[in-house]
Amino acid sequence: MEIQGLVFLYVVILFSAVIHEYFHAWTADMLGDSTARMAGRLTVNPLKHIDLWGTVVLPLFMMFVFRIFIGYAKPVPFNPYNIKYKHGALLVGVAGPAANILIAIIFGFVLRLFFFASPFGSFIALIVYVNIFLALFNLIPIPPLDGSRLITEILPYRWRIMWQDSFIGIFIAVMIAFWILPKIVPFLFLLIAGQSF
Repeated sequence: MEIQGLVFLYVVILFSAVIHEYFHAWTADMLGDSTARMAGRLTVNPLKHIDLWGTVVLPLFMMFVFRIFIGYAKPVPFNPYNIKYKHGALLVGVAGPAANILIAIIFGFVLRLFFFASPFGSFIALIVYVNIFLALFNLIPIPPLDGSRLITEILPYRWRIMWQDSFIGIFIAVMIAFWILPKIVPFLFLLIAGQSF
């Protein structure tokens, strides 16, 4: 991928991650937990969500040296004890991936209608692909990813603590991201955008 393409990819991932984190904060705030709002995270300002190492140094180094993306944004602070609803924590957890799916559907619709044959088609397609990938990756039910809430909501308390303390989980998630998701994302891209990536 050319330098310009890598820069565009980084910008797409950055802003997709910002929307992802914003939706976590917004959902928590709507359900009664103002922790994220009080911390200044109920915003789409990228500077509020950027982690210097995880969002800037590591991903840029990996992209320009190894042509792969590895990175993360600052987690949104969240106090489940402030939530008014029984499964509110689960809703907060899935709000981020849901935001990425929404972005993918919106841009996929635009792609179907206007841009597949245009010079901008590949850029719009990349936005769709990245957001599908981010959604699926974050739904992997392994801590600290959002999908782990799907498991912790149904596990007994003792098993929940053990699950949350798993250190090897993130390495398993990365393996899934490299070996399994690339086989699933193109199919979902086809469903959303109407053509292959």
